[in-house]
Amino acid sequence: MLPQEIIRRKRDGGTLSEAELAFIVRGITDDTLSEGQVAAFAMAVFFEGMSIDECAAFTRLMAGSGHALDWRDARLPGPIIDKHSTGGVGDKASLLVAPILAACGLAVPMISGRGLGHTGGTLDKLDSIPGYDTTPDSDRFRRVVAEVGCAIIGQTVDLAPADRRLYAIRDVTGTVESIPLIASSILAKKLAAGLDGLIMDVKFGNGAFMEQDERALELADSFVSVAKLAGLPTVALLSDMNQVLGGTAGNALEVAEAIAYLKGEWRDPRLHDVTTALAVEALILGGEKDRAAAARAVAQALDSGRAAERFARMAAALGGPRDILEAPARHLPHAAVTHAVAPERPGIVAAVDTRAVGVAVLELGGGRRRPDDTIDHAVGLTDVVGPGDRVGGDRPLAIVHARSADDAEEAAAALRRAYRVGEVTPVARPVVWQRRDGTS
Repeated sequence: MLPQEIIRRKRDGGTLSEAELAFIVRGITDDTLSEGQVAAFAMAVFFEGMSIDECAAFTRLMAGSGHALDWRDARLPGPIIDKHSTGGVGDKASLLVAPILAACGLAVPMISGRGLGHTGGTLDKLDSIPGYDTTPDSDRFRRVVAEVGCAIIGQTVDLAPADRRLYAIRDVTGTVESIPLIASSILAKKLAAGLDGLIMDVKFGNGAFMEQDERALELADSFVSVAKLAGLPTVALLSDMNQVLGGTAGNALEVAEAIAYLKGEWRDPRLHDVTTALAVEALILGGEKDRAAAARAVAQALDSGRAAERFARMAAALGGPRDILEAPARHLPHAAVTHAVAPERPGIVAAVDTRAVGVAVLELGGGRRRPDDTIDHAVGLTDVVGPGDRVGGDRPLAIVHARSADDAEEAAAALRRAYRVGEVTPVARPVVWQRRDGTS
């Protein structure tokens, strides 16, 4: 087969056979396809899409490009369930859901990703914890899941390696938003992780890759349909990303907020709604029949401190400090400069360009322009406001954490442009909008 002919067929709207897709996946995995050819294939799929059957075949092939995890002899505490998000600004829910589910008796081998475009990545957040190993070998990963109940790591070298290369190329070629490529990328890793079930958090709004509600619904339905064909029970929740989720955006700052949440010191209401909704769905998928009982179990895991304890045990088992829960400020990096961003005028926040907020964090050094860029884990935003909040006087739009005063001023200017302030309180929107399980 000739890669350029396969790429041309997809470019012209054709449906690729499983043999052709297998050829592409092998070429991505063993580097016989050049970076330009992989990028061209991604762009062709971006514009022409894939059928559900085509996407399911591509997903299975990418999952099979390496070794799948085998949990049969691992003595896990319960069903193997995971949660994944399509990405947002300030989305630290994975740091919360994993230990909550572990405290409720599930096994959570969470294979997460790094930042993509303007959104933050769970692994980049965890990399801000000194010593935390986001790339352990398979034996250590299996041991931590069995002993603690959860482990959040990145792709191991042999887990869906085709996806790892394609993921990096998508990030820098403007092909992130492709529904088939998003679905296949996430589901390939989850299939290779040997799950019994998956909960998807599909973001929509101006801070998500899928801004329009209809596109987000299409993506959610694609996840559920492709996963079903691939043999992985999946439920998708659609959640609002028209503002930062929680009060922080930036790697170490989000870890600090997650720890405060787990300890019960402060829980942003929108973040709490998303976290509990995802955790309840996971328990239902794991076998709980009573939704009210699942909600009580989640609340008890948080209020008893058991979820916080699981997070601390996970961090320590993967090389982090043993007292991260008691003394996060001692271990997490701090930026040299903090700057409160006053609004251009006092009033009520009417709307936020959340993508612009994410880009501001990236420009501070909290994200990547290129795959090999080094992240500054200390920079970002705290005390971030959202629609309906009154600003002015002693209430800034956010506090910028930056490497220099110049960086802080640039970020402040970007934030002022991102916020629209008026005198009318906008209509509040529920943060969790819809549930999709393939039956509707």
